[in-house]
Amino acid sequence: MAGTSGWQYRGWGGAFYPPGVPQRRWLEHYAGQFATVENNGTFYRLPPRETFASWRERVTPDFVMTVKASRYLTHVRRLRDPAGPARRLLEAAAGLGDRLGPILLQLPPDLRAAPALLTGCLHQFPPPVRVAVEPRHESWWTVEVRDALTAANAALCWADRGGSAVTPLWRTADWGYLRLHEGDGVPWPGYREATLGTWAERIAASWDDDSDVFVYFNNDQNAAAPRDAARLAAAVARRGGHPARAWPGWDADG
Repeated sequence: MAGTSGWQYRGWGGAFYPPGVPQRRWLEHYAGQFATVENNGTFYRLPPRETFASWRERVTPDFVMTVKASRYLTHVRRLRDPAGPARRLLEAAAGLGDRLGPILLQLPPDLRAAPALLTGCLHQFPPPVRVAVEPRHESWWTVEVRDALTAANAALCWADRGGSAVTPLWRTADWGYLRLHEGDGVPWPGYREATLGTWAERIAASWDDDSDVFVYFNNDQNAAAPRDAARLAAAVARRGGHPARAWPGWDADG
């Protein structure tokens, strides 16, 4: 399923959010167009359980919200002593109930590989909680790290920047996770059709149609993210896949 990294972008007014939709109703409108969103705001401040519960009440029954883990766990603690931060995150996010999707651990770009710390952190998220990990230092690309992710059925977050993969394309879980940060098309920061087609082919080659694959576009400027999410879903469908709804009313010629 394809969606965007966040939904509260003022620049999307008119391009994605109709003029008559007030900002306080943007989540409801978003959930009517997409089946998933990656909540990046939780990285900066962990809301109380009541806020997560209110989000649950505002979205459709088939909607899934991914939650980005607090920077306190990933950037301040740097995966050390994860029990407390992980417990608080899970207790709060439980307010989403069956709308809770994966937990995303995005690691600092200067954090070098620490497989033992990663394993200890992953153990704080028992099944059925899914965890995706986005390392951003090249030292993480080792067999030991891959094995640690696989043992926990945690997904290596595939990542794209500028139209190219910046991570290995390891399949470490029976589900997948992809983040697209900045496109290679014109106008910036959108993606070229050929690049989206390549990602659609990689997804199809790595997972069957019954597997859950979460794809989020983080190129929010100029409302590129919702357009590209819709275009990727269309590319998957053209290749025989059955993606979840992704802005079905979007018009490529509009």
